[in-house]
Parts: sequence; structure tokens; C-alpha cells
Amino acid sequence: MNTTTQVDFGSDVVGNLGPGSTLAFPERPVRGRLELGVSVRSGRSVASRQFHEGALRVLRPHYLDGSGQVCYVMVNPGGAYLGADVFVIDVEVEAGADLLLTTQSATKVYRTPGSFAEQRMSIKLGEGARLELVPDQLIAYREASYRQNSRISLHPASCLVMAEVVTPGWSPDGASFKFEEVRLRNEIHVRTGEHHELLALDNLLIRPPLGDVTGMGFMEGFSHLGSLVVVDPRVDQELADELARIARDFDAYTGVSLTATIAGTTGLVLRSLSNSTEELNTLLGACTGVLRDRWYGQAPLNLRKY
Repeated sequence: MNTTTQVDFGSDVVGNLGPGSTLAFPERPVRGRLELGVSVRSGRSVASRQFHEGALRVLRPHYLDGSGQVCYVMVNPGGAYLGADVFVIDVEVEAGADLLLTTQSATKVYRTPGSFAEQRMSIKLGEGARLELVPDQLIAYREASYRQNSRISLHPASCLVMAEVVTPGWSPDGASFKFEEVRLRNEIHVRTGEHHELLALDNLLIRPPLGDVTGMGFMEGFSHLGSLVVVDPRVDQELADELARIARDFDAYTGVSLTATIAGTTGLVLRSLSNSTEELNTLLGACTGVLRDRWYGQAPLNLRKY
């Protein structure tokens, strides 16, 4: 599936990046780097590789239940992303391991004069591995430009769940959508023998037009966007329909789509528009709660950070 969610309905629109294309940006210094590898030891998932430098690190691991799933919290001691900042994150979940990865607080992108802030993430999942990636919301403030590029390689028998909320930050005049743009790009490949097949190229661009951005021509009059990406052999149309029904109980406008099936695994993408971070977090939590209970017998996530 090659999809682009063009939230911007203005005249200056960026089109799809096709399979095999690359993002060519001038190389800039890396402000923070994090590497985390997780494997199974004595029935529990533990860190087998851990490295950090600059403005990224992880807190000590937690085990939220008896499943053996390890929870790591990413921290940016600098507190925000600024202009020309580059953060690089490399995560590998080895065969049979189970990782829940979240952030300590919201990712805040402030003014980025001269150049955008960027996060580059590489994810590799082994056979039977599972990754739940559930960061706190991304907040883009006035005159912010942010790009998030994730390249994901997974085994057909692994499980990937990624949930994220994007919200506009406060501005002095009280107006919404004062940021310049937010781009989120997920490139998901399935390993089949010696080859990698593209399962989904999912592009999201939010670029507010100049002038009035409160009408139905931009984000259908909503201010916040939630996104859920699931890749698993158990994903099917019945699950997509069920998550769509769950979303109807919330004050949000939601759509769900499926990828093609490659080597027995399928992807699901849910997009939801609302005017509330809390509403979207609750909606995404309800959807991921269904997956946790049905597939792993776990309770819904309750990440108490504050």
C-alpha cells in the first residue's frame, strides 16, 4: 500500500514518494542518538544492546505485568526539538522478544528558523517479536517545521503497533495551526527470505495554508490528528471493521484502511481527527486495548507518567 494522507488542502501540496525513493536532505549534525536492542532471557525481554549519546536516553526498564514484556521510556533531557536538530533512533526486537516503547512526555517542536527538526527511526523485528510504540503526543508550535522518517523491517510472524497524536501548540495570539508543517513517513518492509517487500509507504503531511485555517477545507474543521498503524498476521477486514465501530463512540472523524497481504501478514492504518488530545488518546487506547486483550491477554495500557 502506498498512501499519502494529504491533510493540507492548500495549493502548495507535496505528492507521494514512490517505493524505492529516498529522502535526500543535507547532512546535519546529530544532536541525539539512541540504540536499543531487546532479546529474551529466562522468559523475560531484556536489553541486549543499549547505547545513547547527546540529548536522547532511556530510563531503567519496567515490567507492567507478568507477561515478560519490557517497557522502556525514551527521554530528551533538552525538552524539545529545535531548528536543524536531528535525532536518530535504532530499535531492534529480536526473535520472540516483546518491547513497549514510550516517551516521558510530549515531543515539543519549537520555532525552527533556517531548517526543520528531524527524527530518523530504524526498527527491525525478528520472528515472533512484538513492538508497541506509543509516544506521548507531538506538539508543533508557532513557526515549527518537523519531519519524522521511520523505516521498519519486520518478519512476517512479528507484531507491530504504533500509535501517535499530533496537536498544534499554543501561540501568543491564541490562533491554532501556526506551525509551518509536520511530515510523518513510515516505510514498512516485510522480510521474505533474502528479500524485502514493501508492505506500506504511509505519508502524512500537515501543512496549514496561510490565512484562515478553521474551515472545512483544512482537516475538516478539526485541530488534532491521531494515527494507528498495526502490522500482524491476525489483521483482517473483520478487525478493521471492529476498530471502526469502536471509533464511532468517540467525538472524532475516523477512517480505517488495510494493506495487501505479504507472506501472510497484513497492515492496518487508522486515521482520526478530533479537537482533543485526550479524546484521541482514549480512542487509540481503546483500539490498542482490544489488540492487547485478544492477542496477548493483557490489560489496556495505563502509563502513569505525571
